[in-house]
Amino acid sequence: MAKLPGNEQLTDLRGNALFSLRDISFLDAVEKKRIYSRLIPDRLYHVLGIRPGTFGEAEGNAKIEFIAPRGLGLMRIEARINSADKERVFFLELADTQYRQMELSFCIINDLSAPRYNVDKDESGEDNCFASTGRNIPEEIRAMEAGLFPNQTHRGLRMFREVFTLLELFVDGLGMEMIVAEPLTYDNALRYEKYGFDYITGKRLMQDINDGFKPGGMLYARLDNSTPFRRQEMAATALGRSWSIHDGIMDEPWDDVKIYKMIGRSAGVNTFPERDRLEK
Repeated sequence: MAKLPGNEQLTDLRGNALFSLRDISFLDAVEKKRIYSRLIPDRLYHVLGIRPGTFGEAEGNAKIEFIAPRGLGLMRIEARINSADKERVFFLELADTQYRQMELSFCIINDLSAPRYNVDKDESGEDNCFASTGRNIPEEIRAMEAGLFPNQTHRGLRMFREVFTLLELFVDGLGMEMIVAEPLTYDNALRYEKYGFDYITGKRLMQDINDGFKPGGMLYARLDNSTPFRRQEMAATALGRSWSIHDGIMDEPWDDVKIYKMIGRSAGVNTFPERDRLEK
């Protein structure tokens, strides 16, 4: 049952309680849209030029798609300003876990009016799978200098807080008590901390990274100007640290960091406590 103040158990149109994405997957398409539209902030409708309450039906060129295969505990929302575009202004992917938790697999919110940086492609133009199969150094330098974090192709719309608030209500409405995720980058992990997440695995790594970037630390010593991503001043910011980690400054790759958030509670974790002072 829902626990957040003012929230209610999610039900289908017949009043049957829903407890998972798999339960929702058996509903018809219109009802799926009605339920999953709860995850879309009003501001995104405004960006798309679509009226709230239309369940994402296409208006003009904009389109919101709800993908939820029957019998599977996963769903995806994709929103495009122009339905013919490959670029998505909004992408959200969720999945049930075997422990009745909600996995936040991906959430991407792009400002498509902003310049694009081709960090998602190698120098031959092929998709590089989050830089795992090749990097585009010139584009990464451009993105970093523009204030973007690793893997960002556009600046964001600063909408994640609105999305996450709706996600907590949605997950609570299914009677689940936990959201889990795997941050792809150091800055992602720090961002999730601010939303109340704690670590399943990786907290010691995050603490070691913070110690390593302090003067006298191993990572600080490696900020030797050998690449544009390894300047000494980068130790003081989440942006700089994240790019230097992306550049391979650690002995081991960024991997196996898993986090969780209990619905309605903040863990109060902060593995970069100096950040607010250093980034002023």
